[in-house]
Parts: sequence; C-alpha cells; structure tokens
Amino acid sequence: MAQNDLIPDLTGKTALVTGASRGIGRAMALALAKAGAHVLALARTSGGLEELDDDIKAAGGQTSLIPMDLTEGDSIERLAGALSKRFEKLDILFANAAMLGELAPLPDIAPRAWNATLDLNVTANWRLIRALDPMLRKSGDAHVVFMTSRVGGELARPFWGAYAVSKAALEMLAKTYAEETKNAGISVAIIDPGAMRTNMRAEAMPGEDPESLPPPEALTPMFYEAITAKTDGVLRLAFRDWRGAKKIDA
Repeated sequence: MAQNDLIPDLTGKTALVTGASRGIGRAMALALAKAGAHVLALARTSGGLEELDDDIKAAGGQTSLIPMDLTEGDSIERLAGALSKRFEKLDILFANAAMLGELAPLPDIAPRAWNATLDLNVTANWRLIRALDPMLRKSGDAHVVFMTSRVGGELARPFWGAYAVSKAALEMLAKTYAEETKNAGISVAIIDPGAMRTNMRAEAMPGEDPESLPPPEALTPMFYEAITAKTDGVLRLAFRDWRGAKKIDA
C-alpha cells in the first residue's frame, strides 16, 4: 500500500479494533487499513462489519471480522486464545467499544443499567488487557488506545453519572497499565474526541444538528499520532485543542 507523509507505514502490523462497525471505531479501522495494518474488526453487528470489510477491501486493505459481544461470558479469553494461534503478536489495540448508559440522577439509575455500563466501558477493557497482554508484549512496539470523555476525566455533569464514572475508571486503568508496561515496549494513549457526529452523541443530544459536528474521520491525524508516539506514561489527546502530544504522569 502506498504511503505518504501523513499516513504512517503500518505494513506488517496487526491491529484489533473494538466497536468497529460504526462511528469512530469504523473510521479508525479504515484508517488503520489504509496505513497497511491487518485490521481485526470486532463488533456485535455482523451487517456493519461486512460493510466495513467491503470498504477496507475496496481500499486495498486486509481485515478479519470478529462478530462478538465483549461482555458475554469468557468471549474475550476465547478470542485471545484464537488470535494467539493465528498471529504471533498484536501491535495495536484500539479499545473503542462503549455505551452511554442511562442518563438519570444517580439514585434513579437502574442497577442493571449501571452494571451494563461499567461492564462494557471498564471491565471489558480490563479483560482485553489481561487476555491480550502477552501478544502486546511480543510486539516490541505496541500501542494501546482507549477512548475517554471530558465528562469523567475532567468535568462532572448532572445525570451522566454511570458514563462519567466508567470513563474516570477507564482513565485510571490506562494510567496503571502504562506504569506497568514502561519497559515492555507498550505505549498507552487516551483520546477525548469531544462532540462528534456519532450515534452515541445523537442518543445523548437528540435535538442537536449532527451536521454541525465533525465526522469521525476528522480524528484520523490525531489517531495516527496516538498509535505511533512512544511514551513512558499516558498520552492524552483531546480533539478540541489538539496541537500535538500531551503526556499525563500517572
């Protein structure tokens, strides 16, 4: 695949993207494929994955589709076992899958909704790290990227409790993993995309004009930085003020 100065050369790299069937996950999966990576596209929606596969192939890229639910039983552990038999290493993990959860006052959030939000937004990401850590260490130059939000990382907002708590916990998970892998050839980044033209944003702000927001593809240059920059701490990149890397000490 031809490269230019704006696209990193990821030829020979293997990248796993969760939540890859739509929105930011889909856009970054395409960006990875266009840069030469073999994309392991994971999502619950088979139809969306098949459409992504068509687009990646049309762009001359390679992909493997993984239709599965990250919160179902031991699915992540079984996935890691299957991947380790097919691929020697994992170079990029883009942990993008997430849910908004129930927007309500903390006392009114249903326990099932609270648990579901933390299961996907936090626990599934911990299980991914736990299961895929051996493959990431074998890369020698691996990059793990998590998605966060200003709500949770910086700003408390009424009624966003479950989502905010999950993102705050996810950021600490990322910082801890970064500290534990400083000498393992693994770089960790957190991306705060801000308001983007996604289904989650539409769910949170139903009266907002989506055309007034940047599309997920606008994150591509910043995402390329996240998967190429070498750090010994967590790299936090916020789209609203992105001018380059900012490292957060854990």
